[in-house]
Amino acid sequence: MTRKAFKYRLYPTKPQHKDLERTLALCRQLYNAALQERRDAYKKAGRTVGFYEQKRYLPEIRAELPGYKRMHSQVLQNVIQRVDKAFQGFFRRVKGGQKAGYPRFKGQGRYDSFTFPQAGTTGVKLQEGGKRVLIRGIGSVKVKLHRPLEGRLKTATVKREGEHGYIVFVCEVDPKPLPLSQEAIGIDLGTNPYFLVTSEGEKVEAPRYYQKAQGKLARKQRELSGKRKGSTRWRKTKKELAKLHRKIANQRKDFHHKLARRLVNRYGTIVHEDLNILGLARSRTAKGVQDAGWAEFLQILAYKAEEAGRRVVGVDPKHTSQDCPVCGHRERRPLWAREFTCPACGATLHRDVAAAINVLARARVSPQGYLAGAFGDGYGVGRPVRTEKPRSEEAGSRHRSFSTKRVSISSRNWLGSTFWRSGCW
Repeated sequence: MTRKAFKYRLYPTKPQHKDLERTLALCRQLYNAALQERRDAYKKAGRTVGFYEQKRYLPEIRAELPGYKRMHSQVLQNVIQRVDKAFQGFFRRVKGGQKAGYPRFKGQGRYDSFTFPQAGTTGVKLQEGGKRVLIRGIGSVKVKLHRPLEGRLKTATVKREGEHGYIVFVCEVDPKPLPLSQEAIGIDLGTNPYFLVTSEGEKVEAPRYYQKAQGKLARKQRELSGKRKGSTRWRKTKKELAKLHRKIANQRKDFHHKLARRLVNRYGTIVHEDLNILGLARSRTAKGVQDAGWAEFLQILAYKAEEAGRRVVGVDPKHTSQDCPVCGHRERRPLWAREFTCPACGATLHRDVAAAINVLARARVSPQGYLAGAFGDGYGVGRPVRTEKPRSEEAGSRHRSFSTKRVSISSRNWLGSTFWRSGCW
C-alpha cells in the first residue's frame, strides 16, 4: 500500500472564508504559545517540555477559551505535533553538524494550513456525491472534485494559497503497475536551451517560465516598493505579485508532471545524474537551476515511477560531459561547446546527448548495491534524489517530560486565560 495525495479547490462562502481565517489564526496562536513555552522552560529552568506534556492541557484550553471549542481536538493536537517536529528537526541538524535553524514563531499570514489526522473517521466528510465537503468548525463547503478519490482516506489538510482555499486528501491506494517494459533511458538535465536531453537524442526545450515573466515581476515589484507599507494599495499590489509568482510555480509544476508521466509510461528504467542540486542552487547558475526546478521534477518522476512499478536510478555525475561514450577518451571542454569531435576516435556528438549516454552506461556497470539488477524485471525503485541522513532514533528522547504547574496569566498574554506553564519562573 502506498499513500497518494489528492488536491481539490474549495469555494467557501464569505462567512465560511472568515471561519477558515479564524481557524488558521487560532492555530497560529497555539503554535506560537507552545513554542514560547518550550523556549522559556529551557531558558529559565534548563528543562525540556515534550509533545505529550503540552498535549495534556489541550482539553483544558478548549474548555476555557470559546474560540477553541468549535475546533476539532485532533486539529489542535496536530498543531502541537508540528512544534514537536520542528524541534526534532532542529536537534537532528545540530547532531549532524548542519546549520541548525532554531524553530521560529509564525507571523500573521505565515500559518496556512490545518490538518485532520484521522479524516477517514472524523472531522471531514464528503457530501452530495462529492460536490460538497463537511469540515468540522467550518461547515459544508463547495468543492470541485476534478478527479475521483481512490483508496482509503487517511488524512485531510485544509490549505490557504493566496486568496484560494484547497483541501488535500491523503489516501492509501494499491499500486497500479504498468505493463512490463525492458526499455531503459538516460537523461541529462540542463537549463538553457534544453531542460532535458535523452540518450536517444530527444531534446526537450526548457520552458523558462520565470525568465519569461521577469519583466512583469520587476514592474510589479517596483509598483509595490513605491507604496506605503501596510496601506490598502500596498496589500492589493502584494496579492497581485504573489498571484504572479504562484502562476509561474503552477506552470512549472504542470510541465514537470506531463514530462515525468511521458517518461514513466514509455520506459522501464530511467537513469539520471545524482546532482548536488542544493549546491548548484547557490552557485552562479542558481537562477537557471531554480527556474528549471530539477529537484521538484526528480521527486515527481520518482513517485510516479514507484506507483507504476518502474525504476528511477541516480548515478555519479562526475565527468559525464567530458567522456566520449564511444571510446572513453576524457577531455575538458568549455560550456559553450555544444557539439564536439572526439580526437581519439573521430566521433561527432552533441555534448548533452553524449552525457546522457554516459549516464545510462554508468547504471549498467555501477558496483553499488542499489543499482544491482537495474535492468532486470523493470520493477522497483532505485535512488531517485539526494537525501538527508537518517533521522536519529534518539531525537525523540530529548523531549523528556517533567512535572508542571498551572498559573493564571493576564489578558495581555497570548490567549488571555489560564494556560499551561512549566515550573520555570
